[in-house]
Amino acid sequence: MAKAIAETEQTLLLRTHFGDDAAWKKLCALVTKKVGEFQAYVTPLSDRQYDGISVKEIVKLAKRNHAFVLVADEKAITEREHAVLVVDLDDNPGKTFRVVPRHAWSVENNLSIANMDFIEFLLACGKDGVFRGFPK
Repeated sequence: MAKAIAETEQTLLLRTHFGDDAAWKKLCALVTKKVGEFQAYVTPLSDRQYDGISVKEIVKLAKRNHAFVLVADEKAITEREHAVLVVDLDDNPGKTFRVVPRHAWSVENNLSIANMDFIEFLLACGKDGVFRGFPK
C-alpha cells in the first residue's frame, strides 16, 4: 500500500496515471493557466506509488491533510477535455465530480477558502458530472 499523502500548502494535483508524461505536463499547464485575473494554485504530485489508486484509497491516504484533492487520473490525462477529478475529503469523503482545466481555478479558489461548498459545484455539473463553469 502507498504511504500517506503529505500535506501541501497549495491544493494537491495528484497524478494517478503514468501512461503519458507529455500529457501530464500539458494538464498541469492547463490547470494552472491564468484565466483573466484568476488561476488555480496547485502543487503537482507525480509519484509512481500512487499509480492507479482508487478514490477510496485517495480518501484514506489524504484525508487528514486535505479537504479535497484534484486527481489527474487516466481519464483526465487521456481524454480530449482533460477534466480533472475532484475528490471531497471533508464533508462527503469520496464524493467526486470533474472539472475542465479552464474552470479549475474556480473550484480550487473557492473550496480552498471555504467560500463555497463541494456540493455547490457538484450541483452545477452537467449531466455527465463535469463542471464547466456557472451559467452566465
